[in-house]
Amino acid sequence: MQDFFTWLGSTLGDIIRFVVDLLIHFFRNLGDAAQGFLHGLSASLGISPSLISLVVLILGLWLLYLGLRALLRRSLIATVIWAVLGVTVLSWLIN
Repeated sequence: MQDFFTWLGSTLGDIIRFVVDLLIHFFRNLGDAAQGFLHGLSASLGISPSLISLVVLILGLWLLYLGLRALLRRSLIATVIWAVLGVTVLSWLIN
């Protein structure tokens, strides 16, 4: 009877170890993929891969999105304002 529980505990331990190793490799590869994506994005835009640059990039894209939403609402003045702000922020970044 003791051999059965020894085998059961060993098998359960092996399964847990396999799952933990699988998750470690998955998240390590996910982190490497995200880092590669961000470095590729910043290299193609000609910006530094810092957190500030990425936040400014997201802010500029958000301003352009607001301009697009204003255009879809047929608000021409708001479209021009948001688009000019978005292009200005992105030009500061990509310059």
